[in-house]
Order: sequence, then C-alpha cells, then structure tokens
Amino acid sequence: MAGRTPGSGSGATTIDDVAQASRDELRRIWTALFDRPVPPSISQPLLRRILTFEIQLRAAGGWPSGVEREIRRSARPERPRHRSPSPGGRLLRDWNGITHVVEIVADGYLWNDRCWRSLSAIAREITGAHWSGPRFFGLDGAESKEKRAAR
Repeated sequence: MAGRTPGSGSGATTIDDVAQASRDELRRIWTALFDRPVPPSISQPLLRRILTFEIQLRAAGGWPSGVEREIRRSARPERPRHRSPSPGGRLLRDWNGITHVVEIVADGYLWNDRCWRSLSAIAREITGAHWSGPRFFGLDGAESKEKRAAR
C-alpha cells in the first residue's frame, strides 16, 4: 500500500518512491526522515525495508502506546537474580574431591563450625582465590563448567 507521510503535503515520499529509488535517492529520503546520515554499512535492501517501515509507521500515527517504553525496557541488560537462600537451608559444593556443606543461619552462613557473613568469604577459603560466593555455590543461575561439559 503506497502511503504518504502525514503532514508533508504533495511532496511526501511514498512506499512506491522507496521501492524504485536509487541508492543516492534512498540516502536523501533517509536524511529527510531521520535528520541524520545513513549508517555506512547498511545494505540497500535493509535501507528500503527500514524506510518503508518508517513511512508506514508515520502514516499510522506512530507506535501504539507503550511500545517504545517496552522496547527500551527490554533493551536494558537484566542483572542476574540471585536466589536468596532461607535460614535452615544447606548449600553443597564439591571442590577437589571434598564436599563442602554450608548451613544457612539467621545471621549468616555456618561452615566448618564457624559463622561467616558472606558466601564469597567461604568460597575464597575453600579455593584460595577470589570467587563470587553465590556463583561458586550455584545461586546466580550461571551454569557450571561441569554442567556445560556434560551436555
């Protein structure tokens, strides 16, 4: 369907114009619509698709309400969600053939008959290196190397 951009009178660009335009004409149309130069590595077929979509979008009055907000929200990277262990729970981790058991208590974590404030401190004691405690004990949703290798 050949639509005209709203509010631009008889000189408006139509979808048919985009379909038959040369590369230079497509660049001119892009600059007129977006008020910025065409990205340098964009292919001509993609350029036509984007311009056609933009003309249709403007003819329809823009995005439906809430779509732009939803696009921005989904473009933000999600932070990993740590599962919060509850008091009374236990965490098990096998490291170099030794199974380490950490009990979750109200004021921290119990490991080797000592109360710890963080899982990271326990992971550092076990491995001798800096580790994210939740990651070491499998609470951050990251897949362990062993699980990836087993696939």
